[in-house]
This record gives sequence, C-alpha cells and structure tokens, in this order.
Amino acid sequence: MSTETITPSRSRTLRFLLILGGLTAFGPLSIDMYLPAFPTIAADFGTGPAQVQLSLTACVIGLAVGQLLAGPLSDSLGRRRPLLIGLAVYCVASLLCAFAPSALTLTGLRLVQGLGAAAGIVIARAVVRDLYSGVAVARFFSTLMLVTGLAPILAPVLGGQLMRLTSWRGVFVALTAIGVLLLVVAVLALPETLPAAQRRPGSLGTTLRTFGQLLVHRGFIGYALAAGLAFAAMFAYISGSSFVLQDVYGLSPQTYSIVFGANALGLVVLGQLNGRLVGRVSTTALLTTGLGMTVVGGVLLLVAAVLGLGLVGILPPLFLLVSSMGMVMPNATTLALAAYPQAAGTASALLGTAQFVVGGVAAPLVGLGGEHTAVPMAAVMAAFGVLGLAAYALLARGSAAALTEDGPSAPTVLAEAAAE
Repeated sequence: MSTETITPSRSRTLRFLLILGGLTAFGPLSIDMYLPAFPTIAADFGTGPAQVQLSLTACVIGLAVGQLLAGPLSDSLGRRRPLLIGLAVYCVASLLCAFAPSALTLTGLRLVQGLGAAAGIVIARAVVRDLYSGVAVARFFSTLMLVTGLAPILAPVLGGQLMRLTSWRGVFVALTAIGVLLLVVAVLALPETLPAAQRRPGSLGTTLRTFGQLLVHRGFIGYALAAGLAFAAMFAYISGSSFVLQDVYGLSPQTYSIVFGANALGLVVLGQLNGRLVGRVSTTALLTTGLGMTVVGGVLLLVAAVLGLGLVGILPPLFLLVSSMGMVMPNATTLALAAYPQAAGTASALLGTAQFVVGGVAAPLVGLGGEHTAVPMAAVMAAFGVLGLAAYALLARGSAAALTEDGPSAPTVLAEAAAE
C-alpha cells in the first residue's frame, strides 16, 4: 500500500492519531502505572527502594534496546510485522509480571516487557515520518502529545485506584489487557505505511552504516542528547517522586497520583501550545525555550529541597520541569528526524534509545542518594536539565537539520516535500 493511498483524510488522521498515540503511550503506561505501588512492592519482597527502582531501570533498558532492534527491522520489513510481534511479546511479559515471585524475577520480566513495548514507540514515530514532512511533522507530534500525555495523567491515577481494589499484581493484569486491546486495534486498523519499493536492505552491514552516519551527524547527536538528557531529568522525577512525595512529604498513593497527573496535564497543555506556535515561531526557538524551562525548574527545585521549603516550594518547580517536556520532545524529535526520512525507523530507534538509556541512568542515581530527603532527586533533575541545554547549545544550534517554514533544510527532504 502506498503512502498516497493512505494520506490521511480528517477521519483517518484522527484514527492514526489515536492508534499512534496508544502505541507511543506504551512507555508512560508501563513506567507510570505501577509507581504508586513502589513502597508496597518493596515491602512485599522485603527489599529497599533501590531494588524496586531497578525493575524500572530494567524496563527502560528494554525500551532502549528494543528500539534498536525494531527500528531498523521496520525499515527493511515494513512497519506492521515488527510492530505486531512486539505487541505480542509485551502482552505475554506483562501477564507474567503479575505472577513474579521475587524482585529479581520482576526485574527480568520488566526487561522483556520493555523490549516488546519498544516496537510500538519507535514504529509510531517512523509512521509519522512516513506520512508527513516539514513543520507538519512537528505539528503532528505536538498533537500526539495530547493523546500520549493522557497516559502519564491516567496511569498513576488508575494505578492508585487499582491499589485500593487489588494488589500491585493487578496493575500488571491491567497492562496486559491494554496490550491485548492495542494488538487487536493494530491488526484491524493500522495499514502498512512503508511501501516495499521504499524499504532498505535488511543486512547488518547496512544497519550499522546507517547508525554510523547518524552518530557522526552533529545536528542529530545534539538534538538526540538534548532530548535524552531532558528526558532523564523528568525520569529522575518519575523514579523518585513516589518515594519523595509519599515517604518524605506524607502524601497518600491517591493524592500522589493526583499530583503526578496534574504535572502531566501541564505537559499536555504546553504541547498543545507548542503545536499552535509551530510555523509561527522557529522550531529551534521553541526547543530552546523548552530546554530553558527544564533548567529553571530543576534549579528552583534544588534550591527548594536544600532550603527545606516543603511542598509549597517543591511542587511549582516540579510542574514547570515536567510541563517543559511538552515543548522539548516534539521539537527535538522533529529536528532529529528531519535529515533522514529514508531511514526513519533507524533514526527513530537511535533517538529513542538515547532517551531511555540516559533516563535509565537517572533512576538508580536517585535511589542511591537516599530516601529521606528530596535533595538527591532534585540534584539529579537539575544536573540533567543543565546538561541537556549544554548539549543542544554546543552541538545542535545552527545545524543543517533545522526546520524552516517549508520543511527541513536537508535537500533530500525538501525534494520529498516538493514532490508531495
């Protein structure tokens, strides 16, 4: 099926938005839904916070490695087959997590769960790049934030409510059900978006050469590091906030889930504002603004934690930092993928891997810093925010991959946009 055949009408655009949003939400769902259960899991297995956070890190590693596998495969085999296999793996692993007898077993199964979920995340980005070019990509990614942003809002709330009705194991049963639903929808409603004529040879050598080209592309690396380091700042919040807000500041699992959801709502709102500004304000300016917000939020959070300002001092900078992702992620993703439309799956894989690898490093750093103060979490968040802005300023600003009103400056993409 050619991309012209499925170029979206309004109804198909909405359908793609919902499906791709659901696939992209795999990461937040798998990460966030069981966050309110962290203290309970630790008590159930007789372990400390660091061991429970290791299961989170394992899932993130799976999400990173899985993208390296699924992205190049989707460039050579098409989008559907790798996607459906990944969804099936996710469903099986999620169900087995519900019956894990130990923290070590849970950690191993979370690794497999992440491997399966990665296919949905990386292929969803590649499908967007198959169908759109220029600022339309940034607009679609910003709109996608409305759908995917619901996942971190609803996931901890749903997890907190499930904890009232069942144990943490019931959370993984719910994830299994969500995975089965997305698998059925993908089988029935998501067409192939990469025609056979546009697929790349699937040899290991071709894949490694493409990775090599991406790794020496200064702009791509700058945007990937900026996104990955900013994501790590938010991931430090994701992995540490459950212990900090519940154990240090005394919030219940239900109240914590509400706070977490409110922060995610800020991400959605800023993502929608970003979508309205794309085309009127340069994509690089929007990205710079988002990264600046990340730094300001992280620094203010650290100051509040060190001075012991309590929830009144902690919550506003947390909201600012999490909200900034609504402006950082769509623009960094668009700019990173701009120069490589012919290898969107592979580029998307490397971009996503950078985010989850760096994010995975953040989780144990927060846990090792102690569980009775907010300072370790705040310090890690501030540090990664500053590093993200520095990587962007040193490597990506002025890159040839920057977007103009008409699209990426890379000649191959301009030619593609003209042809469309």
